Amino acid sequence: MLSRDRAAITSAWSPPRQPLFRALWLAAVTSNVGTWMQSTGAVWLMTSLTPSSLMVAFVQTATSLPFFLLALPAGALADVVDRRRLLLGTQGWMLTAAAVLGLLTLVGATTPWTLLALTFLLGFGTAMNTPAWQAITPDLVSRPELPAAVALGGVAINLARAVGPALGGLIVATAGTGAVFLLNAASFVGVIIVLYRWHPPPQKSALPAEGVWEAMRAGMRYVRHAPALDAVLVRTAVFISCGSALWALLPLVARREMGLSAVGYGVLLGCLGMGAIAGTAILPRCARRNRR
Repeated sequence: MLSRDRAAITSAWSPPRQPLFRALWLAAVTSNVGTWMQSTGAVWLMTSLTPSSLMVAFVQTATSLPFFLLALPAGALADVVDRRRLLLGTQGWMLTAAAVLGLLTLVGATTPWTLLALTFLLGFGTAMNTPAWQAITPDLVSRPELPAAVALGGVAINLARAVGPALGGLIVATAGTGAVFLLNAASFVGVIIVLYRWHPPPQKSALPAEGVWEAMRAGMRYVRHAPALDAVLVRTAVFISCGSALWALLPLVARREMGLSAVGYGVLLGCLGMGAIAGTAILPRCARRNRR
């Protein structure tokens, strides 16, 4: 009986039984779908604003560069400040940037550089938000449920990658890119409401308060003395360096070489998310077969 109860507690669907985790997970799925709709609309709009391949590729740069610049300080900040307040601030920041871009696009005032600047501001908010978002997972579920909660977080991201681009392409084709940007802005509202209603208990620590710079140094020391983590970081860097070219140039290939519409490009981009979901389902089985 005890083993059966423990299996029920640690099952894959145990975390959603927690009301707070379920509400945040659903809000995160909605927000991630909006983010991928935004990405689809932004690059498609850039292909309409300018014939320059470099400017189109800069959209991916504006999205990814904040992560490169802010990953370490954002992670350190998430360790030393109130994560709930940090998340509320970053969600509000992204909502504002997406809303401004949507309104400018609706009135026809968006230029290539305006699009890049506001895309960068959105990427800035995402880079500051991501470490704190991942760090609150242990506050939402019990320790035995943590692996399942982390896995469900990955499912939310990949599900949005599959649905968001196709839905974004459909909305671009029917209502325009301005509508996509405004819908992305609206997608942050649910997350803000759930976070605002969440009041985690204050955490007391016997250790003295740590500054951002000290937290960054501690993180660097941990990475330097963790060989397994070093290997993961190297593989991730190699993949991102090569994979970013795909996301940067795919809209040009889709529009100019393949002659696809916004819907076709969205479906093409969504196939990457479907592949990630399929890989999530297949890889564990392959690993079990290799162990046998």
